[in-house]
Amino acid sequence: MTIRSRREVVTFKHPFRIRGIDRPLAAGNYEVITDEETIEGLSFEAFRRVATMIIVPAEHGRGLAMEMVSIGSVDLADAQRIDASASHD
Repeated sequence: MTIRSRREVVTFKHPFRIRGIDRPLAAGNYEVITDEETIEGLSFEAFRRVATMIIVPAEHGRGLAMEMVSIGSVDLADAQRIDASASHD
């Protein structure tokens, strides 16, 4: 079984909350890492998502301390949708 990681930067224009993180996060750019594994037994290459993580400032960190937090992909999509709709107010 092969695992691959995809990295992307997501931008929030407003402070936001996301399930799995018990504090509000500031507007800005956040790196999101998605791990996927191959689906065996198919005649073509296909992957399934097995983990989604976001890198955020450490809760009690000083300076540039960061932490990687596991989140749900649906929760990330919901936070992005809410942020985008707040831009139209």
